Amino acid sequence: MDQEYAQLVAAALAFVGSHFALSHPLRSALVKRLGPGGFQGLYSLVAIATFAWLVFAFRAIPPQGELLWNGAGAPPWGAATLLMLAASVLLVGSFMGNPALPQPNAKSLAMHHPKGVFRITRHPMMWSFAMWSAAHVLVSPSPRVIILSGAIAFLALVGAHLQDRKKAVLIGESWSIWRHRTHYWPDLGGFAKAGAVPWLGGIALWLSATWAHIPAIGIAAGAWRWL
Repeated sequence: MDQEYAQLVAAALAFVGSHFALSHPLRSALVKRLGPGGFQGLYSLVAIATFAWLVFAFRAIPPQGELLWNGAGAPPWGAATLLMLAASVLLVGSFMGNPALPQPNAKSLAMHHPKGVFRITRHPMMWSFAMWSAAHVLVSPSPRVIILSGAIAFLALVGAHLQDRKKAVLIGESWSIWRHRTHYWPDLGGFAKAGAVPWLGGIALWLSATWAHIPAIGIAAGAWRWL
């Protein structure tokens, strides 16, 4: 079992470390050598390979194991359900006018006043991954889940900080304006102003993703747990 956990930790370090290395210290040199398209292809290949290694290493460890607390009760599942709904709203809304995404009009988007989920945080996609991670640890606090979810959450939240620095270089003053108009830490009051599309799309994603737990692993999650 120690060998399986060592493999999982190694995969988590490779997954997180390769993202940070390719996104920051190695990015400029590789873009010059490979071009934007070639770099994006390399980045995607490494991301897929390291994530696949992480998933395979995770699945190699039996799900039965010592839990740090009882995640089967109503309070952990209730909190996880709300976290997954919030994460789904943020994820859907993150594709609507996001200057952090690689697109030619990023500079002009950053000059706009925040709307939608950007009233909550300027890093909605990153926070959706972190919330997903927290929800899974709440209901299944085993060492293997904590390692997997912790790696994803660490990459998302530290990566968001580093993304602020990278975008300030790439699009300059526009990102500084965007940064001062938005929040890193989520403003929960912003969910009331996120808009219909993120909420409707988020609810649809939340219902479908939590339902998928039933055929995939035989566990009812989200609202389906109480229906």
